[in-house]
Amino acid sequence: MAGRFGFGSSAAADLLTVVNTPNQDLALTNFAYCSPTDLNRFASPGSRDVFVLVGDSVVLTLRAHQNISINHIALNAIQRRHTRVSSGDQVSVSKFIPPDNFDLVLLRVDLDFVKGKANRTEQLDAAILAQQLHKKFINQVMTTGQKVSFEFCGTNYIFTVNQALLEGQVDAKGLDRGIISTETYFVFEASPNSGIKIINQREAASSKIFRHKEFNLEKLGIGGLNTEFVEIFRRAFASRVFPAHVVNKLGIKHVKGMLLYGPPGTGKTLMARQIGKLLNGMEPKIVNGPEVLSKYVGETEKNVRDLFADAENDQRTKGDASDLHVIIFDEIDAICKSRGSTRDGTGVHDGIVNQLLTKIDGVESLNNVLLIGMTNRKDLLDEALLRPGRLEVHVEISLPDENGRLQILQIHTNKMKENSFLAADVSLQELAARTKNYSGAELEGVVKSAVSYALNRQISLDDLTKPLDEESIKVTMDDFLNALHEIVPAFGASTDDLERCRLNEIVDCGERHKYIQARAMLLVEEIKVGLGSPLVKCLLEGPSGSGKTAMAATIGLESDFPFVKIISAETMIGLSEASKCAQIVKVFEDAYKSLRSIIILDDIERLLEFVPIGPRFSTLILQTLLLLLKRLPPKGKRLLVIGTTSVMGFLESVVISDAFSVSYHVPELNKEDVKKVLKQLKVFREGDLDYAAEAVNEIPIKKLYMLVEMASVGADGKSAEAIYSGQEKIDLNHFFDILRDISPNRY
Repeated sequence: MAGRFGFGSSAAADLLTVVNTPNQDLALTNFAYCSPTDLNRFASPGSRDVFVLVGDSVVLTLRAHQNISINHIALNAIQRRHTRVSSGDQVSVSKFIPPDNFDLVLLRVDLDFVKGKANRTEQLDAAILAQQLHKKFINQVMTTGQKVSFEFCGTNYIFTVNQALLEGQVDAKGLDRGIISTETYFVFEASPNSGIKIINQREAASSKIFRHKEFNLEKLGIGGLNTEFVEIFRRAFASRVFPAHVVNKLGIKHVKGMLLYGPPGTGKTLMARQIGKLLNGMEPKIVNGPEVLSKYVGETEKNVRDLFADAENDQRTKGDASDLHVIIFDEIDAICKSRGSTRDGTGVHDGIVNQLLTKIDGVESLNNVLLIGMTNRKDLLDEALLRPGRLEVHVEISLPDENGRLQILQIHTNKMKENSFLAADVSLQELAARTKNYSGAELEGVVKSAVSYALNRQISLDDLTKPLDEESIKVTMDDFLNALHEIVPAFGASTDDLERCRLNEIVDCGERHKYIQARAMLLVEEIKVGLGSPLVKCLLEGPSGSGKTAMAATIGLESDFPFVKIISAETMIGLSEASKCAQIVKVFEDAYKSLRSIIILDDIERLLEFVPIGPRFSTLILQTLLLLLKRLPPKGKRLLVIGTTSVMGFLESVVISDAFSVSYHVPELNKEDVKKVLKQLKVFREGDLDYAAEAVNEIPIKKLYMLVEMASVGADGKSAEAIYSGQEKIDLNHFFDILRDISPNRY
């Protein structure tokens, strides 16, 4: 592993006597020279180049020269100075074997003249200089701190290696070194008083990332966001890869800000942090929105200005050569709300927005800053902050699709798989298919929950001191399935709520009900296929208790859509009109986060607070529903709205019924329907079915179930268990008695 950071391996050291390089031309090659005999001694089988570690810090390429005696090594003046030896001294020399993955992706060097050039300015073209250095030093090992002399256009220069970054390495660690390859990117620097001016230097901010041969998001712990990263790179970083003169000729400015928005737990903060770490600029400043707030007047604005102070100083002194400064604002909606929307009387939030706008796009706007904002509520942000020139790149980090969920699960189970803790029966593909509308954070929660089940099997609550058998820990598929019941998605289908809407056993209620459900399922297929309007609305109307809500819930469950929510008045008891409207709007906003969704508006008249005396209803809620039923979902999203009502005349009078594309009448059960239902329930004797069905002709399904449940308890008050188990049947006379109690006018 040490070789990954450029240490390699070396054999036992020999002591060689130091001599001067045979001539001046060889002194500018950076090679060390020895006798042909010694070269064979240090050579490795099958290796083209011979590398040796001279002293304890520098690795040089060794070449043979006839004028060098055995047990001697020729070093130029720069090499002798670096290893702190003089001609005639002895120095330790050992064979150096480069490790795997030893190519340099970036070499940052500081330039100077070999001999001082007083009152003289030399202009160096970075692109041409990089080509020359590639030719001259290709396949040579460079170490941080090493000094190398070279000749360029008739002038002798010296460069000092400030940073040697390997492929895939993010941070410089210790004494880094690597081999210069054709892919190595040179970043040239020179002190202001050196007399050297560098032109056409690509900005170092993005070079070290995007020069990698392979950029793997999964290795960074990011799954399911490949498309989003491509968009971010194109908009925010592509221009920074090219030299400044190219960007100037194009007449464009770099993107200074981007906004990552979407549901909680989808990876916005993770992506922003990884982008900040990967950039070869200053360490990113990560700020949680509320942290900049202060109770002292003017202190909040000062905190914002302080975030940009380093970038301002850098741009003032270095200009286009300035490092990129990344500022990451988490929960930016907490401090950048629309100006005038907060009524605290202090104007603090307005001041923050004004200060940010000034720094990003003011008179003295910065070009070396990338501001990354993250929010779950894009709608709360001030519009001026979102226009081009400010936070102009808006990337939605949405809920992952099935392939994205698979990537996330692979990331979180990779270590347990490597260490044989993952059971063979675990199918991540199946789990990805089952976890519709799970966010990345929720998928991580599923994995942690599954692991807790596996660990709990190894623990004895009777004896917590009992030694644990680590080898027997296995996370099984059953653990993951249990975890899915424990971790439910915030934007998923409300399965429990839907099941409560159809507590009774689902039975065949006759051809009329079957026809209506089949027609409604065609609307579901229309949403699945994706043709036609992205918003389809269906109204189920009929007498109270006729099974409208149960039918809507069944359609929602059988649709297998990732998002199915029911909006009912019972969840809003005691809330004000404004609060009810906010809850309804939130459900629709949540639905827009899924590709396909179903919203059930149960008992619309109850949602509208309808009272027949008057009549009275909520105009505010009515207008909210009318607007939401008219508003199309965002591009690529499709929504089916199913409404239910028992007061169709009221809905027609307030014109909300016209907002639905199609309506179906859900009727009461006739005699044939009742007989079919009772036959499936198996609670009557065959000879009693016709009499029972005749007696309850034209009855709502809900009332029929209640009648059967009451009649199943015998006149003596005995348990109904025998009836439902099939051991006993309902007494017909007792059934008629119950029917008379429920509907005196019917029998």
